[in-house]
Amino acid sequence: MRRYYGVHETQFRNYFREAARVPGQTGRTFLQLLERRLDNVVYRLNLAQSRAQARQLVTHRHFRVNGRIVNIPSYVVRAGDTITIAPASLKSPVFGSNLEVAQSRRPPEWLEWNDEEKIAKVLQAPPREQIDTPVDEQLIVEYYSR
Repeated sequence: MRRYYGVHETQFRNYFREAARVPGQTGRTFLQLLERRLDNVVYRLNLAQSRAQARQLVTHRHFRVNGRIVNIPSYVVRAGDTITIAPASLKSPVFGSNLEVAQSRRPPEWLEWNDEEKIAKVLQAPPREQIDTPVDEQLIVEYYSR
């Protein structure tokens, strides 16, 4: 699972601790935290071909969250946040090909993509049914709860 999202053990453990503090199901909250990372959201919006590419695009300051440049891939977006592509980045050939792919694929239902304005909006935290990670989060909870 760490490799799937591209996080190190320390980050993974910190996400688990944060999820354990929130009331409710720890496993579900844990997965929601990982899904709401900015690099993962960029990947889910089909603006990058892989999570590694999404991480690099975020690090290189190609995205804005609520109008502010964010270059931290682990930034956790919240419901109501808007994500835009920096105007200079739209001219890049990388974004040209990635935007063509984004037009043909639909993002998850918890994200909304406006193709004309090139703006994404986070509608809600992702429900477990819409997270297609092939993992049993209960096993992770049991492992890190010891």
